[in-house]
Amino acid sequence: MSAPSKLPPFDPADPLGIDALLDPEDLAIRDTVRSWAADRVLPHIADWYERGELPGIRELARELGSIGALGMSLTGYGCAGATAVQYGLACLELEAADSGIRSLVSVQGSLAMYAIWKFGSEAQKQRWLPSMAEGSTIGCFGLTEPDHGSDPAGMRTYAKRDGTDWVLTGRKMWITNGSVAGVAVVWAQTDDGIRGFVVPADAPGFSAPEIKHKWSLRASVTSELVLDEVRLPADAVLPGGTGLRGPLSCLSHARYGIVWGAMGAARASFESALDYARTREQFGKPIGGFQLTQAKLADMALELHKGILLAHHLGRRMDAGTLRPEQVSFGKLNNVREAIEICRTSRTILGANGISLEYPVMRHVTNLESVLTYEGTVEMHQLVLGKALTGLDAFR
Repeated sequence: MSAPSKLPPFDPADPLGIDALLDPEDLAIRDTVRSWAADRVLPHIADWYERGELPGIRELARELGSIGALGMSLTGYGCAGATAVQYGLACLELEAADSGIRSLVSVQGSLAMYAIWKFGSEAQKQRWLPSMAEGSTIGCFGLTEPDHGSDPAGMRTYAKRDGTDWVLTGRKMWITNGSVAGVAVVWAQTDDGIRGFVVPADAPGFSAPEIKHKWSLRASVTSELVLDEVRLPADAVLPGGTGLRGPLSCLSHARYGIVWGAMGAARASFESALDYARTREQFGKPIGGFQLTQAKLADMALELHKGILLAHHLGRRMDAGTLRPEQVSFGKLNNVREAIEICRTSRTILGANGISLEYPVMRHVTNLESVLTYEGTVEMHQLVLGKALTGLDAFR
């Protein structure tokens, strides 16, 4: 009988050995994004968050383009053509720095670029995608309205024909990148149903005032879009994707990135709590030596790495072309909800220090409150899964 092989040592950073599922290219992409975030975001993010701004966003976008992070899972037009898993790993590393940075990349690549790539004409793709991939043009995605968030079918933004032109009138709300965008993908009602339009930001009648006084996603540009009889040529309409199926498929693509990204915020908070528990002393020893603290750490590690495994599984399904929207809802609902709980529990381990911007935990907690809501609230994803499980529609 042969002797058993020697087991690898237990790795607190990878207790389930998930890295063994990744190939060298996956690891190289992850390490590239992690290194960029460590160099360009982490030294400054607490200050940006406290000030409520994201200075140098255009420079950051160009740098993200240079490492292939913008539209990275798309093919052609200067896009990296990465796998879904590789894109997910990038989202995890970006959100481990800050949700606002991951939101910049998600809206650029998974919403604005994806909409043009999937539903646009060849001329639209050639005009916009290369500059968006390199980060010299920033995009935004206008779907949500002031009075219609979870019910986009009720949107009031309208596009009417005037000769061969289209004239758009309406408002969109909570639009990431809006005030710095060079192009907006805007969804509007028409006589033929909901259609998507490519709107240059310099079009007369288009404006994007920035939303201030946020207590979440403070290091992110969030705007309102105002369309005051914006006149567009006939070729501004996206030829594909009539109806809600178009924008909802874009949202599904972006939600997939959130499944990974939320685990980045959770990991950063968990690592902060773990480091603190090893060094903070009370009653004569590190608090990590007390049973209650170890129980918290163990529970957080369970949910963190289960969430990463779930994200990895969904990524493999997306790469295989078998990922269903209900499965994305499964991942978004679970991982964001568990990420918030991990961050909150991490805060209890840090005690009063947990509310200080010297540590990342409270910043991640407040950011995740937005992530929990955008691109489908908890309730919406519960109803998506409820309908899939029962066959009964509870939306109406």
